[in-house]
Amino acid sequence: MINKVEICGVDTSKLPVLTNEEMRALFPKIHAGDNAARETFIRGNLRLVLSVIQRFNNRGENVDDLFQVGCMGLIKAIDNFDTTLGVRFSTYAVPMIIGEIRRYLRDNNAIRVSRSLRDTAYKALQAREKLTNASGKDPTVAEIAKEMDLPREDVVFALDAIAEPVSLFEPIYHDGGDALYVMDQVQGDDSDEQWVEQIALRQAMSRLNDRERKILTLRFFEGKTQMEVAGEIGISQAQVSRLEKGALERMKKQI
Repeated sequence: MINKVEICGVDTSKLPVLTNEEMRALFPKIHAGDNAARETFIRGNLRLVLSVIQRFNNRGENVDDLFQVGCMGLIKAIDNFDTTLGVRFSTYAVPMIIGEIRRYLRDNNAIRVSRSLRDTAYKALQAREKLTNASGKDPTVAEIAKEMDLPREDVVFALDAIAEPVSLFEPIYHDGGDALYVMDQVQGDDSDEQWVEQIALRQAMSRLNDRERKILTLRFFEGKTQMEVAGEIGISQAQVSRLEKGALERMKKQI
């Protein structure tokens, strides 16, 4: 798959690559209905599709099929991209392409969740919503299990069965430039490269002051919002945003 040059009749070795400036210049024409500009934009980003489908090369899927599905994700990204947000197109498009491929793989997966397990999962979601409305906070799995009068393990198993996989390349933070992805927080257990990256991450974190470390820990390791962090630390949401951005920039330079 990786070494395949011609995919869906396209010679991938000769694909053009558009610069960010060229893409920005094409978008007004695309929005005005210029089909030639749209075609140029699509061809100029097919290498982005190629880079994504290589991440799925161990699935045993036909590369031509994955490429076509990835192109559908690319087109959806073009149709929905908001140029006013100041985000790189690739930052927005990669999760869209991955999501399209992930749905294709899921829909074509031979493994199916049983009806009874799916029903349990949906009842657990209903119980969670009921408990959340009653208490104003997310309930624990144990509380959901108690509400349903089921063993905790049954609830966990059912919810896991219907859970949508989270892409490692899903952006969880961006400041208009390069995004911070889920994979940036995941530690590998058998990769020397990932092990070295984790050391570098810890070293970069150690060079931050106590408040910056606390903010990043709460935001990206405990999953709290900036408003929640602001309330816990006792500063404004704007200050949290500024400190978070500055800390990430310094860490990025150090790493």
